[in-house]
Amino acid sequence: MKNKQITHSASSFSLSRIEKKKVKKKTKTSKKKKIWLFTLAIVLIAGLGSYVFRKELLIFGFNNVVAPTIEHTLDGSYVPLENNENAEAPGLQPMADNKDRPFSILLLGTDQRGKENGLSDSIIYTVIRPVDHKVLFVSIPRDSYAEIIGAEKVKGARKETKINAAHSYGGPQMSVDTVKNLLNAPIEYYATINFNGLVGVTDALGGVELPITKVIENKSPDHEKLRIEPNKPIYSGAEALMYVRYREDSDFKRTERQRIFLKSALERMKRVDNILNIQKIIEIAGSNFQTNMKSDFILDLAKRVILEGGTPEITSHMLQGEGRRKDQWYYMLDENDVKRTHELIEIWLNPDSTDMDLAAASADDAA
Repeated sequence: MKNKQITHSASSFSLSRIEKKKVKKKTKTSKKKKIWLFTLAIVLIAGLGSYVFRKELLIFGFNNVVAPTIEHTLDGSYVPLENNENAEAPGLQPMADNKDRPFSILLLGTDQRGKENGLSDSIIYTVIRPVDHKVLFVSIPRDSYAEIIGAEKVKGARKETKINAAHSYGGPQMSVDTVKNLLNAPIEYYATINFNGLVGVTDALGGVELPITKVIENKSPDHEKLRIEPNKPIYSGAEALMYVRYREDSDFKRTERQRIFLKSALERMKRVDNILNIQKIIEIAGSNFQTNMKSDFILDLAKRVILEGGTPEITSHMLQGEGRRKDQWYYMLDENDVKRTHELIEIWLNPDSTDMDLAAASADDAA
């Protein structure tokens, strides 16, 4: 009887130890689970916070990390125009006093080699409306027949010829003067980039997305050899350069590709890794970039356009005309369209223009 009781007590004692171990193990598992859930919650909250405050974090990083590192590099690209530091529209406040008002920039893409000015392969009159977060691109075909302002001061220069020759004769100054005369519109700033710089900058951005659905290839023996394969997710700087320079379809398509590239590059610039990498991008542009915009103005503009409001709404227009041969082939501009373009620019530069005014003026144009 005693033996049975002793055996029973030992058995009870044994079971009790097993149960205690199970309880202890369960408690440890429960604690680990709570710690894991707590950690997960912190990660989720931090992730959500970085998403919700992404813009604020990017702006903080831009102001305190990015801007101070690239300001000096931008200062090296500052080259004022000879006539005026910037030729603002009559009656408008200087940009320094009113950074919210619309303003104009002439964008020039050049094929400069060595110390030569080079032809301007891409000519885009641009109006930026910072408050509305809207941009107008007016593309001027490079072969447009135009009066070259200041040509009489340059030996061998032609007074009337293709508009892209203005840059070759007298650099940004002559390009600005010629486009101002053509459109009868103010140009406050200019920015030029050598196409050699475009390749490096695009590669530094990690390439760009381009809507190429069929092979693009120059077949004429008179044109440089190029071929771009379709349906690639990302295109390199060399491919992007070929994309904007391809010329065996039409001037309309060519200027459209230039606008598509600009928009795609803006989209890529907004990526966090590219914003943090902007010092390298600016350094690559380096001597290939030239402007009369001062560094503080460029940085403020970049922050507002790229970070604060997302990709701006873009409206595009190309000067209309038709090809005609005189002593050589020219794009002869339609005088009525030039006049209409002048009126379009006036409306876009007017700070009092409403969204309805802009839409009505740009009714025939698409982004």
